[in-house]
Amino acid sequence: MILSFYLKDYISFDEVNIEFNKGLNIFTGPSGAGKSIFMQAILSSFALNDVKSSISELLMTNNNIELEEFNVNKNDDISLKTIKKDKVRYFLNSQTISKSSILNLSENLIKYINSKKSDEFSSNNLISFLDKIVQTKEKDYKVLIENYDLKYKKYLTLKKEYEEILEAEKKVEDLKEFTRFEIDKIKSIDPKIEEYEELSIIKSKLSKKDKIEDSLSKANMIFQYQSSVNHLLELMDEDSSFFDDAMNELNNIIEKYNDNLDELNTIDIEYVLDRIEKLVSLTKRFGSIEEALEYKLLKEKELEKYENISFEKSRLEKKVSIIYKELDELSKEISETRKKYTEILTQKVNYYLKYLYLENISFNLNHKTLSSNGIDDIHIKLKNTNLENISSGEYNRLKLALLSAMSEYEIIENGVLFLDEIDANLSGKESESIARLLEILGKSYQVFAISHQPQLTAIADNHYLVEKNDGISSIKLLKKDERVKEIARMISGKNITQDAINFASNILNFKD
Repeated sequence: MILSFYLKDYISFDEVNIEFNKGLNIFTGPSGAGKSIFMQAILSSFALNDVKSSISELLMTNNNIELEEFNVNKNDDISLKTIKKDKVRYFLNSQTISKSSILNLSENLIKYINSKKSDEFSSNNLISFLDKIVQTKEKDYKVLIENYDLKYKKYLTLKKEYEEILEAEKKVEDLKEFTRFEIDKIKSIDPKIEEYEELSIIKSKLSKKDKIEDSLSKANMIFQYQSSVNHLLELMDEDSSFFDDAMNELNNIIEKYNDNLDELNTIDIEYVLDRIEKLVSLTKRFGSIEEALEYKLLKEKELEKYENISFEKSRLEKKVSIIYKELDELSKEISETRKKYTEILTQKVNYYLKYLYLENISFNLNHKTLSSNGIDDIHIKLKNTNLENISSGEYNRLKLALLSAMSEYEIIENGVLFLDEIDANLSGKESESIARLLEILGKSYQVFAISHQPQLTAIADNHYLVEKNDGISSIKLLKKDERVKEIARMISGKNITQDAINFASNILNFKD
């Protein structure tokens, strides 16, 4: 049950701090006052709507739910808070929580329906609900469903791989030719790691070769004067060993270079330049020689795959066939179990329909192509009439009956139901029937409903008025005399008549 709600800076609401009570809580007010906006603000705390307020905080109590990771035990109070600055942040009892975790929590706490939603009667939605009924009766059914889900996901993965193989097979020759071409381009160059650096050094040496040889021929003349220098030093009584050492060192350097020169003379400069150009082209395309070699390896593996495509196709085809047969068997077992409980689903919804002056809904289980939820498809008829042929009033009341039945299985005791204009465009009798059912639901759940009809508003345990003045919306809990005035406005419009006041007073007194 929601105890209180705080809201700041949400569209037309500046600030709201309001408390709620158990039972049926009705919101009324002129069109455009902000009723739906306020309900959407509450729903945003449960991550069921976009957070647009700067701050919101909702306090719940008496919740039959446990969350070990957030240290929440049964019957503990729960605080849900949102803060929006640069991004939206969610908090559970002051601890940061993800939006997906809030959504998981919400599934067990609240149920929401509005007159504009139309997916409640989708086959997938009804199958999911039927499965929840079965799980409360059959202990092993949940394991059966989970096993089917796992196998179906694996089936989709294998089927996708198989379809890709089939598609590749259509153009495999082109793919093989292109892949071979890519491999041969790199293979023909046959690059080596660090080869470019080594060739660059050789290129540098070759570029200086002629200049060095020219200078060397001139420098060699120094050796013709070596004996003259030795003679001079001897005449000067100087030790010539330092000079001899220097000349020997110089001679060794020159001889070493001459050895290198012999090697350089054997190198084909055109080959070196051509090789460097090819390596540069690979580097430009792939980023580096290492990446070019990795790409070549990848393409070789692809080529191997293309060469073995027939084998791979056969292998996958067999796997897909095997898992499909397993799914088919599981889906038939699931379908047989569902059939046994379809009548319970019918009885549950019809139980609530009797309060809405509707009856004789039927849920028929038909077979379809195997899908994520098996081979079952649910078809609905109301009084032997297809849904597309019933009136909008019947449709809305049927949605409410379905919601009521679902709530028994999908949210905890003392959970919360949100109804947005569920009695819109209904006759007085139809609106009265919805009021009758919501009064019953209000004994088991806390119900929040927006209404434009006096019949539903009059039976509310708590009546809240939403108004807008100078563009600012506000909300307040009405006292009995204020309720009379508001219901009279709903009956007669802006210019309230005495007859409307008398009628409003009478239906409120009748409730009391």
